[in-house]
Amino acid sequence: MIEQAPSNPNPRKLIIFLDCGDTIIDEGTEIRNEEGTVISGNVIPGADIMVKTLAERGFRLAIVADGGAQSFKNLLVQNGLYECFETLIYSENIRATKPSPRMFKAALGAMELSEDDCSRILMVGNNLGRDMKGANNLGMMSAFLSWTTRYPKTPADETEQPTYTIANPIELIDLAETLDQRITMQMS
Repeated sequence: MIEQAPSNPNPRKLIIFLDCGDTIIDEGTEIRNEEGTVISGNVIPGADIMVKTLAERGFRLAIVADGGAQSFKNLLVQNGLYECFETLIYSENIRATKPSPRMFKAALGAMELSEDDCSRILMVGNNLGRDMKGANNLGMMSAFLSWTTRYPKTPADETEQPTYTIANPIELIDLAETLDQRITMQMS
């Protein structure tokens, strides 16, 4: 007999899409092999706690990231985060890069969501021109993780303006709880 996990009587309404490089993994710590595949790297301080806490609290998580599938698998497995994600969408497999709507729509499809669900999705990333713009263009909420100095911190135009800005990964936990409560109230 197969045991089924008890259903959550209060499923989370907020869905979280996360970039990986400089959002979960510190790109400055990445080590690549001769082919350019990332073979190891360290999490941004607190990013592992953030991902595991959100997963434990029942948030549906997806990776939506530009790059190669094997690089991300290496990084997420090495840091014990791979199993926290419901789906992993990489530009290598989609043959497009953010801000292309194809990246975000692939995640929607993999999670059996529709564009009607976009208003309850939060895209978290470090790149205004890719992560924020792509999410904003589809009507998603966007959260800019501003900890790194590798990318611009000022939006080029209104399409890159984040809905929220957080300075470190741990701040996402409280933001997610607040947004989930707000969405739940709006839907009831």
